[in-house]
Amino acid sequence: MGEMQAIRVRYWAAARSAAGVAEENVATTGSITLLALREEVVRRHDARLADVLAVCSVLVGDQPVASSDPGAVAVPPGATVEFLPPFAGG
Repeated sequence: MGEMQAIRVRYWAAARSAAGVAEENVATTGSITLLALREEVVRRHDARLADVLAVCSVLVGDQPVASSDPGAVAVPPGATVEFLPPFAGG
């Protein structure tokens, strides 16, 4: 079995509010999919987080994943994943 490592998850704006934290680490022994990561962080927090994450833009490292299938996006140990809700401004 592989050595336990972590993926750093950062939440912005409404995602931060729904999660109740600005960031957290998710332990893993290898790459996981963005879908699995999202399911894990929703499990840890208020159910409202799922609705917020559904509309978020996502960065894995410094790469936007845009409309990619979250089940096909690999997130390696040591990566930072950022959830950015739509921002309003004027």
